[in-house]
Amino acid sequence: MKPTIIRIGNAAGFWGDNLDAPRITAELGELDYLTLEYLAELTLSILAHQRSKNPDAGFVSDVPLTVKSILPSLISKQRLRLVTNGGGMNPVGCAKATARVLMDAGQPKMKIAAVAGDDLLPNLDSLIQGGEAFKHFDHGNELGELRNQIASANAYMGSKGIVDALADGAQIVLTGRIADASLVVGPAVHEFGWAWDDWQQLGGATVAGHLIECGAQVTGGMYSDWNESIPLGNIGYPIAEVRDDGSCVITKPPGTGGTVNIGTVSEQLVYEIGDPAKYMTPDVVADFCNVKLEQQGKDKVLVTGGTGTAAPSTFKVSMAYYDGFTTSGMIVVTGKHAAAKARSAATAVKDKMLAAGVELAQYEYEILGAGDTLAGMDLWRGGADAAKEVVLRIAARDPSRQAIDRLTRELAPLVTSGPPGVTGYTNARARSRPVISYWPSTVLRENVSPTVEVRTAKEWLA
Repeated sequence: MKPTIIRIGNAAGFWGDNLDAPRITAELGELDYLTLEYLAELTLSILAHQRSKNPDAGFVSDVPLTVKSILPSLISKQRLRLVTNGGGMNPVGCAKATARVLMDAGQPKMKIAAVAGDDLLPNLDSLIQGGEAFKHFDHGNELGELRNQIASANAYMGSKGIVDALADGAQIVLTGRIADASLVVGPAVHEFGWAWDDWQQLGGATVAGHLIECGAQVTGGMYSDWNESIPLGNIGYPIAEVRDDGSCVITKPPGTGGTVNIGTVSEQLVYEIGDPAKYMTPDVVADFCNVKLEQQGKDKVLVTGGTGTAAPSTFKVSMAYYDGFTTSGMIVVTGKHAAAKARSAATAVKDKMLAAGVELAQYEYEILGAGDTLAGMDLWRGGADAAKEVVLRIAARDPSRQAIDRLTRELAPLVTSGPPGVTGYTNARARSRPVISYWPSTVLRENVSPTVEVRTAKEWLA
């Protein structure tokens, strides 16, 4: 018998989110599913760089640690399933690392799924030869000569791989680049038995997935109407009570901080969606225009009216390419005319570089505390020069690592050769590092299909 409501919690909005949130949400949330949304374009670039140095790496290293922390709930609450895109660039490697955790805990029979197929890099040349131009979203240029600099190319897949993994009995589903909202759509399709053209239900579930994908942003984090009565130290992470018609109730675990109200939900609803009538995902083109929110009690908001139309013919592709080298460093400048002294120091560094015959492709600086990061700040501080303590941040990028390495040696001398008041240079010397830039594009959906491997922990390590 199919359920009419399932409870899906999300306890990570990015890689680096609260490590305790998955355990707390799993323990208190009375969940059917726990999702962890780890991937952003920057995250994929980091994972691609890690995989380039170690082929066994490339997945979110927090995943095995998180599985260990929630394992008591996975064991005691046998209906609970974990679904996460923390497999990153290497879902199979993530599955093996997770299997070791399960084996150490005496759980050799627990099933883990690795959902891949999003990684286009191995077939990138054949796709280009077959007519995929991989044009840039913004300026429309084709990939061209940048092909030789590509570090990763991942399609945003939909929820089908998740559905297949759950149908095969997986209790832990580790995916590559699955679209954020699809982490919720997949469990809903599996549980409710929706067809792939049930656009209204798929659109509604996409609204639910979008609302909880950023973790605590919908439960009071970053809330524009925040006040001291909203505790954030133990902020609760969101739960979507998804119904078989696609509507949902957004809530959070009992006894946790934060708040869920029409304000927090509406702010997340319009977060990063572009055209609200055409929120494009691999599963459906969702329509947010007629979504209605109704407060149903403390920390409970009913969400109805989400719908959708046929899925797009293309998948979004996130590409990363090597694009030179960069560095950044900071020093503190104090005393009278602190901002002016900091700008003088930044100019002195650039002059020293030019005197050494090095003209950087990009050289930027900002004065933190003097209004550089907040327009109009100097107006209510009495003018930029009113600041008696600022932080000078210098950053640069160049095709030459040697040029960037030279810049890293020019900051420390400011302590004795810069203007008075330079202090706080207590960190190690800044380092040069590769720049991995972003190339957003699309690929025809028929050129991408998920692959699903479901094995017990013991089988993954055989």
